[in-house]
Amino acid sequence: MRARRSLATPLEGRGGFAAAAVCGECGGELEAAYRFCPWCAAPQRRKLVEFFPAHSRDHGKALRVSRYLTEEPHVRFSVWNADGVAEAAVSLDEAEADRLVGFLASPRPRRAGAIERLLSLLPRG
Repeated sequence: MRARRSLATPLEGRGGFAAAAVCGECGGELEAAYRFCPWCAAPQRRKLVEFFPAHSRDHGKALRVSRYLTEEPHVRFSVWNADGVAEAAVSLDEAEADRLVGFLASPRPRRAGAIERLLSLLPRG
């Protein structure tokens, strides 16, 4: 196995190095903040989290999506209010999360243009 180079980078103003971690899968050295190993792509966390700001009509709220990479993988959605409190949550298993991906990726129906709307008003015959 070839030697892995360190990806630890100096922290500005501290004169030290960022905390380094070692991939449990391949042994490569990586920065502790990495979600996936840059050498073998193995996940480095048991949970991945993203926040999504709400539409303007739901001002002050956010959607938090957590993907659990555990023995029982699932995706958890929670709605957070402006005070940072979760108001509701629901978990989906992997199959339902995949189905949701398909639903969100579906193309939006195309709105007919002005000419098409006018042509639709003409009698067919």
